[in-house]
Amino acid sequence: MVEIVNERQAPPFARARAAAGALFFDEGGRVMIVRPSYKEQLDIPGGFVEPGETPYAACVREVGEELGIRPPIGRLLVADWAPSPVDGELILFVFDGGVLDAETLAAIVFADNELTGFGFHPVEDLDGLLIDRLARRVKAAVAARDLGETVYLEHGRALPVG
Repeated sequence: MVEIVNERQAPPFARARAAAGALFFDEGGRVMIVRPSYKEQLDIPGGFVEPGETPYAACVREVGEELGIRPPIGRLLVADWAPSPVDGELILFVFDGGVLDAETLAAIVFADNELTGFGFHPVEDLDGLLIDRLARRVKAAVAARDLGETVYLEHGRALPVG
């Protein structure tokens, strides 16, 4: 006897890749921006989540790999749904890296050669330094940190309320 099973094709679902980064500050409240060696655009420290890894663990790992330091990483500030024609579906997480003191800054080394430099910049200067959606994401993360909140974004923009 052959049992007939109702075979329905499952609807397609998102297969988003995830990336996680840390938002670091200097004692003057300026944001750390890094210069990657593999692309022209400036960024924040971080990278893609590996299979079996959480976004938080990826953030800690990437900071260690890129900057050679292991400062405490704090809470989630932003989750941003930001698909792109080049990278496909992406969900990007930004965690609070806190203020880096002089001793930690002096310990920074570009351990994996993914970065060639870094600097700290006022939040109001980010629009001229970063690609648009990253500038929006970072500014939203700074605001979320100041307010003690976590925000959900799409392409770096908060959804309208209501």
